[in-house]
Amino acid sequence: MTTHTVLGLETSCDETAAAVVRLDGEGRSEVLSSVIASQIAQHAPFGGVVPEIAARAHVESIDAIAAEAMGQAGIGYEGLTGVAATAGPGLVGGVMVGLSFGKAVALARGLPLVAVNHLEGHAVSARLGAAVAYPFLLLLVSGGHCQLLEVEGVGACRRLGSTIDDAAGEAFDKIAKAMGLPYPGGPALEKRAEGGDASRFPLPRSLLGREDCDFSFSGLKTAAARMAEKVDKADHGDLAASVQEAIARQLAERSDRAMAAYAERHPGARRFVVAGGVAANRHVRARLRAVAETRGFSFTAPPLAYCTDNAAMIALAGAERLTLGISDGLDAVARPRWPLDQAAALRSPTHAPGRKGPKS
Repeated sequence: MTTHTVLGLETSCDETAAAVVRLDGEGRSEVLSSVIASQIAQHAPFGGVVPEIAARAHVESIDAIAAEAMGQAGIGYEGLTGVAATAGPGLVGGVMVGLSFGKAVALARGLPLVAVNHLEGHAVSARLGAAVAYPFLLLLVSGGHCQLLEVEGVGACRRLGSTIDDAAGEAFDKIAKAMGLPYPGGPALEKRAEGGDASRFPLPRSLLGREDCDFSFSGLKTAAARMAEKVDKADHGDLAASVQEAIARQLAERSDRAMAAYAERHPGARRFVVAGGVAANRHVRARLRAVAETRGFSFTAPPLAYCTDNAAMIALAGAERLTLGISDGLDAVARPRWPLDQAAALRSPTHAPGRKGPKS
């Protein structure tokens, strides 16, 4: 197989990121550079991401970030074999910035372009730090997404379950905001939960009586936010610990069901991968690792640097596609919604379809 050296670009939310990744003929990846410009300071006054501010910040920084990534990699554009850019899902204004920049590089340098699904980037992110073979069971859990997927290979994902309302990361962030914790809320809530009593506050358990692998966090989010307004701030440590445990418990329960079903179809491939920003939470990792060990699955999560949004995962996803001879034209479009399992999203959408189709 051919070695590919790919410039990856990620602008789907509030990080402007660029990276260069090399994938050799044996399927081994090496991150030559990974640069991320955070927009935390711009969004902090609003307690969340403002799409217009995010898009403007991407425009202002994408050129410098890409140049820094190329400089750290120690290669010129002539050393690239392709360009990969997130084409969705995400905040479409930001997606357009990175995708347009990628198209410009591809056109100017005569390189193939790969329009990458951001979720596929997360799906392959664990392969940046470990030799994780296909197929594997994936829990993708972040601020905007919460899904259980069978990943058979490049572009081949089968959805086993998804959130029917809010994502786990969104619940973390919104509850943290209700508690008056700084943005970004997820890491702040994890820190506040240290030493807290996770059994102190009873919180609702969603979808009891159902045996599928779907998630729901809206009831938990609302209940915890109301509690945060009523209890003393001195009790917020216990509340944060209770919230963290409730979210981890639901993720573990659904993952356990998915492992049982997955093991029947893939008895010789008991590999469990956790990816996305929430995968950086240590308590969540510990609960999921315990479930995997009980079920006889290996457990893999990306290095912490590649749990949250980054361009190295986009570059790797692009390199894997180029290895298979897959690329996209310069007419590739930015997509605010882009399910990994399109068939499942159309057949059984977890959100009511609108003009852009099913959300996930």
